[in-house]
Amino acid sequence: MLFDLHCHTIASGHAFSTLKELCIEAKKKGLKLIAQTDHGPNMPGGPHIYHINNQRIIPRILEGVMVLRGVEANIIDFKGRLDIDEGSLKELDLVIASLHPPCLRPGNKIENTKALLRAMDNPYVDIIGHPGNPQFEIDIDAVVKKAKEKNILLEINNSSFGKSRPGSKELCKKIINKANENKTKMVVGTDSHIYTQIGDFSLAKEVIKNTNLTDDLIVNYDLNWLIEFLESKNKKYIGEIKEAYSKIK
Repeated sequence: MLFDLHCHTIASGHAFSTLKELCIEAKKKGLKLIAQTDHGPNMPGGPHIYHINNQRIIPRILEGVMVLRGVEANIIDFKGRLDIDEGSLKELDLVIASLHPPCLRPGNKIENTKALLRAMDNPYVDIIGHPGNPQFEIDIDAVVKKAKEKNILLEINNSSFGKSRPGSKELCKKIINKANENKTKMVVGTDSHIYTQIGDFSLAKEVIKNTNLTDDLIVNYDLNWLIEFLESKNKKYIGEIKEAYSKIK
């Protein structure tokens, strides 16, 4: 796997490494690219919106690794609204939208599904983070189909299979198999909160082995596809991104 699109720095409030430390470790593990995706401001201890917006000062290539400027935005209600305004979202290279209990109490299956479906109507959302969180029961079929319709990636979250979201494994297998059936693209993210976790996809790979998912649906194996995906999402700084990409290929 060539890139990791879900990484947190100390700015997220409950993470323990700097962006430089993440990039150094990513380089050691052979990654070409990472995305900085600190939590949105509604996460307790999370960064101020100024931190999210000021990512424009981050070099496109740091310690030999290409860096995308992003966020893991919190879905804050069952209407799918995020804790990041549209003016800020359109400045970012990558937006993950996720359900987190501190930011939205888990609802019933209908409510949780509605939150994800509405979030996917946001034109700036690129990835649904850890959709297999068992705290948020969802209509898997509806979420998988909407993701394909809206050109949004569903995440296989390595951290969920460790200590972060106990009980995720079986639900994630169902989502993965449904994605395979519908040919919905998926992305594997470490959800790193310390530098040692970056680029470690081992738990996710073990889960994937026990599903029907084919490699062509896992975007981490193809950097060209990622750049084309960002271009298809009309990212504001796609010119800068493509120029940086030409230097790391």
